[in-house]
Amino acid sequence: QVQLVESGGGLVQPGGFLRLSCATSGSIVSIDVMGWYRQSPGKQRELVATITRGGITNYADSVKGRFTISRDNAINTIDLIMNSLKPEDTAIYYCNADVLSGGSMRWDTYWGQGTQVTVSS
Repeated sequence: QVQLVESGGGLVQPGGFLRLSCATSGSIVSIDVMGWYRQSPGKQRELVATITRGGITNYADSVKGRFTISRDNAINTIDLIMNSLKPEDTAIYYCNADVLSGGSMRWDTYWGQGTQVTVSS
């Protein structure tokens, strides 16, 4: 069973900084794209940023220039550095990964449980 666990959420003032991390565990053969998504109350889950195994990144327009996604392929983790946070960044942030599981030997998409980020004065 593959698991993704997020950490690093919390309460921060507008203009502040947070760093989210996502750790993986389980029987993992390979991981393709990893990413961060977020969901605010009453809204659909939306893409924040993704990163391929080769390091190619993609960002939502709303976070470009403020957020940075990074990845460590040796330990299958990703981070999200969030600068200049705004109240509209308030959401539950979810880690996502496309994983080739050693158990099933097939590619599946996995999600973490989410971590709350609240931007408020």
